[in-house]
Amino acid sequence: MKKLVAYIKPFKLEAVLAALPPGGLEEIFMGECRGYGRQKGQLDLYKAGEYGLTFLPKVRVEVYCADEAVAAVEKALLAGARTGRIGDGKILRATVEQAENF
Repeated sequence: MKKLVAYIKPFKLEAVLAALPPGGLEEIFMGECRGYGRQKGQLDLYKAGEYGLTFLPKVRVEVYCADEAVAAVEKALLAGARTGRIGDGKILRATVEQAENF
């Protein structure tokens, strides 16, 4: 089993969920978070004054899937989340050695 963690822009969540394949998924978890990567130091304009954004809103999506479904899930995450601009997010992959329900 594999665990994929994707940090995406909040407005792309529905597109990511719609793109995920129906088979091979075990569990999906989502949560709001804040962070920054290459876009750090980005300035925005608010009420005619500039201010620096330290942490930007993101959504963390954790997907647990079968080993055979990893390629399809990664492809779906990329297709649903990509806008082509800096700050689209990251995908992290890890192997889950043991998972138990309680």
